[in-house]
Amino acid sequence: MVALLGIAALAAVVVTPLGAQGVTARLTIPPPLYSVGITRCTFVDHSRGLLNYQRTPYRLISKSRTLLSEIRYPTALRTGGAAQIPGATPVVQSGGYPTVIFAHGYDVTPDTYAALLDAWVEAGFVVVAPVFPDENSNEVAAQGGTNTEDDIVNEPGDLAFVTTSVIQASANETTACPLLSGLVNPSELALAGHSDGAEAVGMLAYDHGLDPQGNNFASLRAGLDYRAVLILSGALDTYQANADEASKPDLLVIQSLADQCNPFSHGVQFYNAIHQTNKWFLVLRSAHHLPPFDGADPSAFGLVVKTTVPFLEMALEDKVLAPSLVAIGSEEPSIGVTYAGSPGPLATSAPRIKESCGPN
Repeated sequence: MVALLGIAALAAVVVTPLGAQGVTARLTIPPPLYSVGITRCTFVDHSRGLLNYQRTPYRLISKSRTLLSEIRYPTALRTGGAAQIPGATPVVQSGGYPTVIFAHGYDVTPDTYAALLDAWVEAGFVVVAPVFPDENSNEVAAQGGTNTEDDIVNEPGDLAFVTTSVIQASANETTACPLLSGLVNPSELALAGHSDGAEAVGMLAYDHGLDPQGNNFASLRAGLDYRAVLILSGALDTYQANADEASKPDLLVIQSLADQCNPFSHGVQFYNAIHQTNKWFLVLRSAHHLPPFDGADPSAFGLVVKTTVPFLEMALEDKVLAPSLVAIGSEEPSIGVTYAGSPGPLATSAPRIKESCGPN
């Protein structure tokens, strides 16, 4: 679920939604190059505190933020057996792998997105997904179901800290995560997030204000070579100043016309706020908020995988795509269509949908 931060109403559209039941996918996804190794490492940021949201005003639980992080990485291709292989020996690649730092949504964990994250690893990426200490499902339950979404403004700092930590671990500058040694290419980094996680990613990538602990978002990302940003059913943080980055990382926004939690107009607003030519927008026609990213909607999930993998290859590995990303992302127009640059989709005449951020 995404906190609604002063999103302005937008008008009119060009894409016609289909029924909410979806369609049968005919997409073909390339076979995996690797199997998925998985490990968990803990990084502790002693410079920032952790809050308890059960009381008003909020009180400090801890003077540090402990970030358990799931790390998925390429291991030797195997047929059959478990989808993930805990502690498997990584396949060594000179210079390390392009790496995606992934931010999960509210009241879930990175495991919710295992199907998508595994698909990226099978294509040759390392994926690092911190478990946010106030927004994950276990902590929400531990705080009695209290709405802990206000902690989203601390999560850009979490993402930057974890990025720095995995780069150091890969360079053997720390023993916090020995399996990461040599796995991460620090010049081939992407940020990706879903829902609240997408909003946190957008803050880290583009905001110029201060987080609650006095850290400037621009300072948080300084020195981190994020070359791609993926916003999956996200929203623009309109409480902070936004500005185009000089580095202009490639941007891919994915949003559904039928999203019951985060209206389509939120994705369009985010896309239009970033003034650059190297941006793409995948419009899903009938998917809901989470199923395109957890695999519950096979049609939409197939298109998401088929579009995000070449996007990451293009952005991080400088691969030339043939056909173009627009053609790839529009292969099945009954499922979705992809735009490049400006203009993108013109906001929305998608049907009015009752907001529901529960199971959908």
